[in-house]
Amino acid sequence: MSHEPRLSQLLAQAGRVVQTPLHKLVVDDPARAQDFALRVGPIYANFARQHYDRDALAALFVLAEQAGARHKLQALFDGEKINLTEGRAVLHTALRGDLSSTATARAAHAQAVEARARMRVLIDALAAGDVTDVVSVGIGGSDLGPRLAVDALTGAAPGRFRVHFLSNVDGHAAQRVLAGLDPRHTAAVLISKTFGTQETLLNGAILRDWLGEHASADGGRLYAVSANVERPAAAFGIPPERILPMWDWVGGRYSLWSAVGFPIALAIGMDAFEAMLAGAAQMDAHVLHTPLEQNLAAWHALTAVWNRNGLGYATQAVHAYDERLKLLSNYLQQLVMESLGKSVRTDGSAVEVDTVPVWWGGAGTDTQHSFFQALHQGTSIVPSDFIGVVRSDTPYADNHRALHANLLAQTEAFANGQASDDPHRAYAGGRPTTMILLDALTPESFGALLALYEHSVYLQSVVWGINAFDQFGVELGKQVASRLLPALAGEAQADDPVTRALLDQLR
Repeated sequence: MSHEPRLSQLLAQAGRVVQTPLHKLVVDDPARAQDFALRVGPIYANFARQHYDRDALAALFVLAEQAGARHKLQALFDGEKINLTEGRAVLHTALRGDLSSTATARAAHAQAVEARARMRVLIDALAAGDVTDVVSVGIGGSDLGPRLAVDALTGAAPGRFRVHFLSNVDGHAAQRVLAGLDPRHTAAVLISKTFGTQETLLNGAILRDWLGEHASADGGRLYAVSANVERPAAAFGIPPERILPMWDWVGGRYSLWSAVGFPIALAIGMDAFEAMLAGAAQMDAHVLHTPLEQNLAAWHALTAVWNRNGLGYATQAVHAYDERLKLLSNYLQQLVMESLGKSVRTDGSAVEVDTVPVWWGGAGTDTQHSFFQALHQGTSIVPSDFIGVVRSDTPYADNHRALHANLLAQTEAFANGQASDDPHRAYAGGRPTTMILLDALTPESFGALLALYEHSVYLQSVVWGINAFDQFGVELGKQVASRLLPALAGEAQADDPVTRALLDQLR
C-alpha cells in the first residue's frame, strides 16, 4: 500500500473528530489527562490537549506500523544505509550509546569514544594555560546545536572557558564577537565537515589574523573539527593533533554529540558533556525498545503528522518557558525543516500530501507579549509544543511561580477559549498543544529532550516515505552565490536580468 492511501485514511478520522470541540474531548474522557501522558526518565509529556480522540490515535499507530516504523528504527541504530540518496548510514545514536550489536554500529561507537578521549586531553591541555575565552566558528549544524547547548547549560555546569560563537559571514558578526576579547587569552575552533564552507573559511581567516602570533602551529590556539584533516592543516597551519574528527555517517544537524560538541565541553566541562550524551542515550534506549503505543517519540511524531495531514495546519510553534532554552526554536528550525523539507519520496516519486510545516517560536513569557495575540484570536490555528522546567536553579521563587502560572494558563486558554457577547473579547479555543516538562534543566534532561525531537523527526519521515538525512535544497543558493562573486567584483556579468539590476544598486 502506498503512503498516500494510508495517510488519506486520516482525513476520515479528522472529519469525524473535528466535529467535537477540543475542550469537550477532554471533559468527556475523564481518564484522558493521565492516559495521554508519558514519562521517560526526566521528561514528562502530556498530549491530552491535542485534537484527537482514542480512535484517531489508534489509527495513527496503525499508520506507523504500516509504514514499518519498528523495522526502520532498528535500521537506524544498526547503521544500515538509510540515507539512500547519499548512500550513507546515519549513526548519530552511536555517538552517545552502544545499542546495536552490528559491526558497523560498534565501530562507529568505538570511534566516538576515542574522539571524546582526545577532546578531554585537548581541554585539559588548554586549561593548563592562560586561555579564558574560546571562539567557535561554524554555521548550520556546526553552530546551532553547540550554541543552544552552551546557552542552556553553562549555568548548570560551568566549565573552564567562556565560549563565543561566530557563524554569519557578515563582517559585523566578527566585529561584535571579537570586541572585548584579548588575543593573548583567546583560542578558536573552526568546525566544518568538508572544510569548504565559505562562511567558516572567511571567518576562520579573520580569527587566524586576529590571533596573530598566537595562531601559530607550535603551541598555537587554533583548533579544528573536520572530516578532512588535510584542509585545515594546509589552509590554517593547524597540526593534526589539534584537529578532531567528523564522519560521513553523522549529518551536520545531528552532530553536536560528536567532536562538533567540543565547544560545549569547553563551556560546561567534559563530564557534563558526557552526561548530556547519557541523557540522549537513555531516550535512544526508550525509543528503540518501547512499543509504539508507549513510545514518546512515536506519540510526538504521529501528533505532528495528524496536525499536518489530518487537520491541515501549516505551521508549528515551540514555546520554551525557560530563558535558558530560548534558542531551542532556532535549533529545531534546522533539525525539523532541513530534515523534512522534502517534496519527493525516497524512490524519487512526488509526495502527494503536505510534509513539514513551518517551525518557529521563542521563549515565554516574552512571546506572550509578541505574537500570542495571533495565536489566540487569529484566523490560523498553530499547534504548539510548550516546554517547562519543574525545578528552578534561581533563588527567585515568586518569578518561577509566575512563569509556571503563565505556562499553565496559556495552554488552558488555547484549548478552552472563552465565550463573550463582545466578539472582540471572544476566544474560540481549540488550539492544540503538547506539554513537555523537564524535572530540571540538567545535561541529562537536555540531551534526552534533543534526542526526543531527533527521533520524532525520523519517524515523521518514515510515515511520509521521505529521506530525513539529505539537504540538497541548501546547495542551490550556495552555487548561485559562488557564480555571482565575480560579478560583484566587476569581473563578469550576471545572467539574470533582475540580478543585474540589483548588482547596479549594490555597486
